[in-house]
Amino acid sequence: MDAQQTNDAVQLYTASEEDVNKRLDAFLTANNEGWSRTRIQKLIENGDCTINGKVAKSNHKLRLNEIIEVELSEALDTPIEPEDIPIDVVFEDDDILVVNKNAGLVVHTGAGVYAGTLSNAVAFHCKLLTPEYGINYRFGIVHRLDKLTSGLIVVAKNIVSHENLSEQFREREVFKSYLALVHGNMKEDKGKVEQPIARDRNNRTKMTIADHGRYALSLYKVRERFDNFTLLDVQIKTGRTHQIRVHLASLRHGVVGDEAYNNGRDRMIQNVNIKARIPALKRFFLHAEQLQFKHPKSGELMKFQQDIPQDLQDFLSLIKNSGSM
Repeated sequence: MDAQQTNDAVQLYTASEEDVNKRLDAFLTANNEGWSRTRIQKLIENGDCTINGKVAKSNHKLRLNEIIEVELSEALDTPIEPEDIPIDVVFEDDDILVVNKNAGLVVHTGAGVYAGTLSNAVAFHCKLLTPEYGINYRFGIVHRLDKLTSGLIVVAKNIVSHENLSEQFREREVFKSYLALVHGNMKEDKGKVEQPIARDRNNRTKMTIADHGRYALSLYKVRERFDNFTLLDVQIKTGRTHQIRVHLASLRHGVVGDEAYNNGRDRMIQNVNIKARIPALKRFFLHAEQLQFKHPKSGELMKFQQDIPQDLQDFLSLIKNSGSM
């Protein structure tokens, strides 16, 4: 079995000779510490696992060189080493923790990534609050943000909260809205992208629109227009890997700073000041601005909004002051 981590939540495996004829659920359970077979089976049933880009079944018998892709939230039973990494806590009680994640911070530990993540930071934060829990403090990060995306993310602080929030995400009851600056002038004031997303077979670190992919739906609305850029509110109804970035790129309006998907448009900007500022951002212009869900214990509707970071505000000011020519 050959394994790699394509981002902070997605694991890729290539079935070796010793994996042939193993059941998919048994294989994933054996290779993901802290995940029970029951939880793995539920994850597979929810369509969070594919083989060669197609949704799989738990009883699938592996064949040589098949590519297994699985999206994992944080496993509650896996010890995470606490690290003193500053985090911006927006809200906290006994059941949940809402954090404003900085761009550049990886969310999950995973294959080859065991330090310097939001998970390590949360473990340290919780250990300070309740030292008796120590390294085995049980928490789970229910969803994810790309490393270079900033904004709101919720963490479950116990098993009951984890299962409740996971169910809300599965049933698409959670409201998630992002702020994105894209290249070009969007023709419509609002619209939707309803296109399936799959792993790019030519580049396993990227995603692409593909008929065999998993269903994905994004809604967008123009917040502000500039000469060569458009500021969008983007609401996602599904949580596919790189979903916003791939969907907007499919409209030929790639996210500013996203070299993986905007087809080199950062380098084609005519204004030298704007063009020079983008590499200095060291991120793409994508921010998880709003998050709404029901509290896992009380059922109360929790609403959070986080203003965009100063670096993105400064970039918008630069565009406005220069006329974005």
